[in-house]
Amino acid sequence: MLNRVAEFIARHRMFRAGQRVGVAVSGGADSIFLLHALRELGLPLSVIHIEHGIRGAASIADAEFVRQLAGALALPFHIRRADVPAIEGNLEEAARNVRQTFYSELIAAGAIDLVATGHTRSDQAETVLYRILRGSGLTGLSGILPVTRQGLVRPLLEIDRSDIEDWLRRHEIAWREDESNQDRTYARNRLRHQILPLLRENFNPQLDAALAHLATLARDEEAYWEFELGRDLPTPNPQPQVIAVTELANVPPALARRRIRQAVALAKGNHRSIDFAHVERVLEMARSQDGHDRCQAPGLDICRSFDLIRVAPAGTAPDHHSGFSFAIQIPGSVELPGSGTRITLQLLEKQGPKPEATRPCATVVNELDWQRFRRGRSAPSLELRNWRPGDQYRRVGQSKPEKVKFFFQESRIPLWERGNWPIITYNETIVWARRFGAAAEFATGPETRSVLQVAETAELSNQSDRL
Repeated sequence: MLNRVAEFIARHRMFRAGQRVGVAVSGGADSIFLLHALRELGLPLSVIHIEHGIRGAASIADAEFVRQLAGALALPFHIRRADVPAIEGNLEEAARNVRQTFYSELIAAGAIDLVATGHTRSDQAETVLYRILRGSGLTGLSGILPVTRQGLVRPLLEIDRSDIEDWLRRHEIAWREDESNQDRTYARNRLRHQILPLLRENFNPQLDAALAHLATLARDEEAYWEFELGRDLPTPNPQPQVIAVTELANVPPALARRRIRQAVALAKGNHRSIDFAHVERVLEMARSQDGHDRCQAPGLDICRSFDLIRVAPAGTAPDHHSGFSFAIQIPGSVELPGSGTRITLQLLEKQGPKPEATRPCATVVNELDWQRFRRGRSAPSLELRNWRPGDQYRRVGQSKPEKVKFFFQESRIPLWERGNWPIITYNETIVWARRFGAAAEFATGPETRSVLQVAETAELSNQSDRL
């Protein structure tokens, strides 16, 4: 048994030399065996216990049992007491959040480097079957991961619960029984005590191994796709993601679905509550001949505008904008809110613009005739602001003013880029707009002597999140 655990640990490179391992010990057979196994392997250990406050005196007795065990083994003991029933929402999810928070705090405080939990192959089989019954995709079928990015390791995933109990009996090591594990009102317990035994007896005596192998195959598939897509990790600060329609409509469905799930993870922070129907709805949006569509998914607002699809956190509507307005100093520059893009204005004598090589980040440069602003003695009042519905002006080469909204449509500017589109005004008259350039009345000509140059620059790291 110990050799099997050691081999699994080595195969998944769970521990590095000198790492301090916190063992999550509930008092049950699995976690008690894990503690003894890791101790036999000579790892520097401490004991972690969470008293959830769910089972009254029995829960308190479990905590005391684990405390005494840690003392008998001369191991540091970390305990968190919580009143999980008082937390709103699903009881199991609340308990899981309490555990994860405690583990993260211990790692952040430097008390430990990793947390080892006692999940077994039996737990893996229950998890995979449960997810199959709920309609999970391949990500869900990966089941319980041997190693996570959050610092959790599961050294017992190839050991059956029955083997663990036999080992403990042979070595006369006591453990605690959690009576709630017999409560058939919990779906997991019905799987464990009713459905899985029925399937083993009537279909496959090696069902636990088969389901665990399925999890391994699914996990390896996930690893391959992560490598192929070069996927960025979900972040604590999700951001809107933009996908070109061609990257979904013109590729095999398997790849398209992966790209959608990638965008969901980066925009939402996770895949929770996102199911097959949500992903297929985005695929349908990409394949449609209609260039405009919108739908909602749990925690997400998804919009197609022309040839792009934006996957954004819920509450960030594609036409939403915060609005901005700045008085501009000449020379001077202003950073557009939330974009990393900077608008810079400077005066030049008419010698032509600087070579492109001297402005490595410049994306747009336009020139205005400075003399057309200085019709009075005071300095002109210039304002940089966002586009507003109804804005219009006459571009160079046009005979009459047109609404900026028309320019958006003509240039296929997606809805979510319009709200904070930069405009420069002079005494409330538009003189310049991003991409559409100078107003005809303020454009440079052969007679221009002084040029007001408008340059828009953006650092590469701040460009739009485009998958």
